[in-house]
Amino acid sequence: MLILKKCDKKEIMTSNTAIKISPINIDERRNLDFRAGDTVRVWQRVKEGDKTRIQAFEGLVISRKHGKEPGATFTVRKVSGGVGVERTFPLYLPTIEKIEIVRRAKARRAKLYYVRRKAAKEIRRKMRQLRPEKESSVPKSNVEAPQEAAETEEEAKDAQVAEPVDAQA
Repeated sequence: MLILKKCDKKEIMTSNTAIKISPINIDERRNLDFRAGDTVRVWQRVKEGDKTRIQAFEGLVISRKHGKEPGATFTVRKVSGGVGVERTFPLYLPTIEKIEIVRRAKARRAKLYYVRRKAAKEIRRKMRQLRPEKESSVPKSNVEAPQEAAETEEEAKDAQVAEPVDAQA
C-alpha cells in the first residue's frame, strides 16, 4: 500500500521518495512582487529546430491577473520598431527561466490598458510634427535676408541649368 502525504504544492511525498511535479520553483514565483506599472525583463527558453536559446522580453507590466493561483498571468507591453507588442505570460510557465524587475513605478490603477491609446496618440503627434512645413518666400527677419537671397539665387541657377536637360530627355 502506497501512502501519500501532501507537503507542498510542488512535491508529493511517498513513503520513501519525493516526486517533483513542476520543473520550476513555485515558491520563488509566488513571492515575486511586481505590479502594473513596473518594468520587467522576462527570460524565456525558445526552441528553434533542434537548438534552444534564451530570449529576453522587456517591457511595462500593464496587467496582472488571478493573483498567485496556478492560472495567474501577467501582460507585458513594449514598443519595438514603432509598433506596440504585448505578450501575456502565465506566471508559472516552465519555459520562463527568470523574471527580473528592472524598474519599479507607482501606478494608480491595477490595469494600465489606457497606455495603448496614449502611445498611439503620442505617435500621431510625432508624425504631425515631422510633416514638412511650407516655406514662404518672404524672409522672417531682415538680418537673414541677404544670406537667404544668395542661397535662393544659387538654387535658381542650378534649377535653370537642370531644367533644359529634363526638357530634352
